[in-house]
Amino acid sequence: MEAMHWSTDLILLSVLASIFIYSLLTNAIAKTIITLPIIFMVVGYLCARPIEALAEPELLDEGKRLLAEITLVLVLFSDASHVRFKTLRENFKIPMRMLVIGLPLTIGLGMTVAYLLSPESGLAMALLTAAVLTPTDAALGQTVVSSPEVPESLRQTINVESGLNDGLVLPFVLFGAILASAGMEGANTDGLASSAMLQVVLGPIVGIAFGWVFAKAMDAAQNRDLMAEAAGGVAFLAVAFAAYIGSEIVGGNGFIAAFVAGMVFGNTYKHEIHFIGEFMEGVGQLLTMFAFLVFGALLLPDGLEHVTWKAVVLAVLFLTVVRMLPIWLSLLGTGLALREKLFLGWFGPRGLASILFTLIMMDEFDFPGEQELLACVSMTVFLSIILHGVSAAPLSKWIGRAA
Repeated sequence: MEAMHWSTDLILLSVLASIFIYSLLTNAIAKTIITLPIIFMVVGYLCARPIEALAEPELLDEGKRLLAEITLVLVLFSDASHVRFKTLRENFKIPMRMLVIGLPLTIGLGMTVAYLLSPESGLAMALLTAAVLTPTDAALGQTVVSSPEVPESLRQTINVESGLNDGLVLPFVLFGAILASAGMEGANTDGLASSAMLQVVLGPIVGIAFGWVFAKAMDAAQNRDLMAEAAGGVAFLAVAFAAYIGSEIVGGNGFIAAFVAGMVFGNTYKHEIHFIGEFMEGVGQLLTMFAFLVFGALLLPDGLEHVTWKAVVLAVLFLTVVRMLPIWLSLLGTGLALREKLFLGWFGPRGLASILFTLIMMDEFDFPGEQELLACVSMTVFLSIILHGVSAAPLSKWIGRAA
C-alpha cells in the first residue's frame, strides 16, 4: 500500500515538473514546432500505464468527467463573452460565413462520410461523429494566431471561428448522442424528444437570464465603487457555473446555457471585461494542459487499441476534404485569394472541444459503437495535434511572404 502511494506521488511530481519546465521555456518553445498540446499529450501517454495500474477505474472516470465539465463550461463562457454583436455585423463577414455556411456544410459532409464508411453504425452515430469532430481549436496552431507574419484579418478569423464553433455545434452533438442512445436495443425512448427539445430551448433562456442579470448587477456594483477589480475573476466563475447549474436544475442543457450566458454577459456588461482573459490565460491554460494530459493518458491508448483502417481514413478526411471543401465553398465571393482560403481551411485543428465532448457524451449516454467513436476521435485529434502543430510555423511564414 505504501509503495502504491509512493508511485502515485511520483506520477504527480512528474506531471508538475513537466508543467514547471514548460512554463520556464515557453518563449523558447514558441520558436519551435513543438506545441503545448504535443508536450502534454506525450507526457500523458507516458503516464498511461502507471496511472492505469495504480488508480481505481471509478475514480478515473469521475475525475476526467469533472475536469471535462469544468473546462468546457469555462471555455464556452469565456470564448462567447468576447463576441460583440455590433462588430460581428460590421467587420466579421468572413468568420460569419465560415460559421453560418461552413459549419453546417462540414457537419453534413462529415455525417455523409462517416455513414458511408460505417453504414452499420447508423445515421445517428454518423451525426454524433461529425458533430464531435467539427469544432476547431486554435491552441493547436498557436503560432498561427500569435505570429505577426500572418495577416491580422486571417488571425482574427481563426480566433473568432474557433471561439464560437464549439458552442454552435453543441445542439448537433446533443441530438446525435440522444438519437444514437435511443437506437440501442431496450432503450427507453419515452419523453426523449420532449426532453431534447427542453434542453435546447431552456438552455438559451436560462443563459440569457443569468448573463443579463449578472452583468447588470456587476455594472451597478462598479458604478458605486463597491467591487474591487481583482474580484472580476471570481465573479466570472460565479456567472459561468451559475448559468450551467441553473439550466441543469430546470431541465435545460448547462453547456448551451454557459455559452449563451457568456455572449449575453459580454454584450451587456459596460465596463472592461479584461479579467476574463487574464483569468483564462492562467487557469485556462492549466486546465488545457490537464485536458491534453487526460487525452494522452486515458483516451489515446484506448482509442489506438481499437483503431481500424476506417478510423484512419475518417481522420484524414475530416482534417482535409471534410473541413477544407465546406470552408472553401463558404468563402466564395469574399475576394480572398485561393491561398488564403486554403490556409483558413487547413487551420481547423481538432482538439479540446472534441476531447471534452467525447468524454462527456460517453459518460452521459450509452450508444452503439462507443469504441469506434473513441478510435475516430483519438486518431483525428492525435493527427491534428502533430500535423497542425508542426505546420503552424512554416505555413505562417509562407502566408506572410505571399501576402
